[in-house]
Amino acid sequence: MKLTDIYWFLRSDIAKIEKELEATIQAKHPILKQASTHLLKAGGKRIRPVFVLLAAKFGNYDLEKIKKVAVPLELIHTASLVHDDVIDEADLRRGKKTIKAKWDNRVAMYTGDYIFAIALDMITLFDNPKAHRTLSSAIYEMTIGEIEQIRYQYNWDQNLRIYLRRIKRKTALLIAMSCELGALVSEASNRDQQLLYSFGYNVGMAFQITDDILDFTGTEKELGKPAGSDLRQGNVTLPALYAMKKDPSIKEMIAVTVKQDEAELINMNSIITRIKESGGIEYSKSLSDKYLDRALASLEQLPDIQAKSALYEIAQYIGRRKF
Repeated sequence: MKLTDIYWFLRSDIAKIEKELEATIQAKHPILKQASTHLLKAGGKRIRPVFVLLAAKFGNYDLEKIKKVAVPLELIHTASLVHDDVIDEADLRRGKKTIKAKWDNRVAMYTGDYIFAIALDMITLFDNPKAHRTLSSAIYEMTIGEIEQIRYQYNWDQNLRIYLRRIKRKTALLIAMSCELGALVSEASNRDQQLLYSFGYNVGMAFQITDDILDFTGTEKELGKPAGSDLRQGNVTLPALYAMKKDPSIKEMIAVTVKQDEAELINMNSIITRIKESGGIEYSKSLSDKYLDRALASLEQLPDIQAKSALYEIAQYIGRRKF
C-alpha cells in the first residue's frame, strides 16, 4: 500500500491545497518565481497538510478555514528544506537538483526567506492569536534546530540527548503543530487538540528516526541521493551514534573518511556495513517503535471516526517502511 492510498478519501481537498500552494508562491521577480516553482514541483509527501486535514475532521471541518493553516505549515517545511540544503551543501533532493545546485547559495537563502515570509503573511488571514503563536513557535524552534545542526556538524562526540533534541526541532514539532492546528481551526475540544499534538509529536519522532535508518539501508534510487548522505555531510544520526558508542574504531574511521575528497569515499561503503553490523539499525528501529506506541496510545483516546483510522494507518505505514 502507498501512503496516498491511506488518505485517498481526502484527494479532492489535497488537490485544492496543492493548487493553493502553487498560487501562493508566485513571485513578481523571475528568479524567485522560478526557484520557488522548481522547489514545489520537486514534489513531496505533503504529510503536514494531510495531518492538518485529518486532525480537522475531529471538529467542524471547513476547508476554506483549514487551508489557511495547512498551506503555511507546508511552506514553512519547504523553506526549511532550502536552508537545510545550503547548510549541508546538498546537490540533490528527491532525485532532483536543489535550488543551491541549480542557482547558488544566495538564491537558495533568499528563496527560503521569501517562502517563510509568505507563510507568515498567509497565517494572518486566520484570526486566532493561538494559531499565530503556534506558527511563530514552530519557526523559532526550527531556526534553533538549524543553528544546532551547524554547531554539531562534523562533531563525532555527540550523545542521544543532543540527537533527540535536534530531530524534535527538525521534524517532530512541525508535525505535532500540524495536528494541533488542524484541530484548533476546526474548533475541536481542547482535550482532542492535546491528544492530536501528542500523536503528531511521537509520530514525527518515529518518522525522522525511520528516515535516518533508511539513509543507511536504502538504495540511491530509493532515496534520491547516495546512501549515507547524512554522514557524508557531517550529520550524526542515530544508527551511526549507536555504532560509534559501541565501537570507537568506527568513530575514527568516520572522522578520517568523511572529509576526504569524493574520489576517496569508497570507504563509505565499509562504514555503512560496519554501522549495520553494530546493531545500530535494530536499536534505532526499537526506539522508533517506542515513539509509535506512544502515538497510538494518544490516538486510542480519540473518537472513532474515519480520520482516526487513517492516522492509525499512517503511523503503521511509518513503522513498516522498508529497512
